[in-house]
Amino acid sequence: MVIFEGRDTAGKGGTIKRILERLNSRYCRVVALGTPTERERSQWYFQRYISHLPSAGEIILFDRSWYNRAGVERVMGFCTEEEHTEFFRTCPQIERALVRWGIILVKYWLSLSDEEQERRFTDRINNPGKRWKLSPMDLEACARWVDYAEAKDEMFSYTDIREAPWHVVDADDKKAPRLNIMSHLLEMVPYRDVPHEEVALPPRQRRAYERPPIDSQNWVPARFVVR
Repeated sequence: MVIFEGRDTAGKGGTIKRILERLNSRYCRVVALGTPTERERSQWYFQRYISHLPSAGEIILFDRSWYNRAGVERVMGFCTEEEHTEFFRTCPQIERALVRWGIILVKYWLSLSDEEQERRFTDRINNPGKRWKLSPMDLEACARWVDYAEAKDEMFSYTDIREAPWHVVDADDKKAPRLNIMSHLLEMVPYRDVPHEEVALPPRQRRAYERPPIDSQNWVPARFVVR
């Protein structure tokens, strides 16, 4: 179970995408939960996350996680003081229990400077292809930079535990952090090469069969040719 946290625009989604490129989606999946429903708000806070925990042989990548309560919910006032305090009381115990059960829990914090975050926000505003990524919450995060820094430091003070420590990544340069995280993750997870037999492509089947004319099918217009 790999948790990715960090400020908005820190590159969590891009990093997860690169990790998935070489993995089988049947055994590795992303969990990126949206705003909780009214029903979910009435549940125990961790309940909707627990249902996504990995089974044997699975890898679950959390694009944000239960640490929303220590970050955005804390800063934006989406939880009460009592709920926030209870989170810090409960979270370390849950993570210790997961590790005792045998789950490999890895937590990454993608660290971003204020100058780089501002540059990425500006890029999203000016780039139509990225503008959809920008939300009112992102703009509010920029306006509350110090509040988020304070919330992150408090979060670390309670949840940077020996059984499941935080691993901080310098994320100002997008490409290098992705490689650093992948390299580090491989060191955290015991693995071995899977033996496999040599594969030979069988000969193509040949027998008499007349196919229908190609103009009987609806073809997508070939407006582009890549050479």
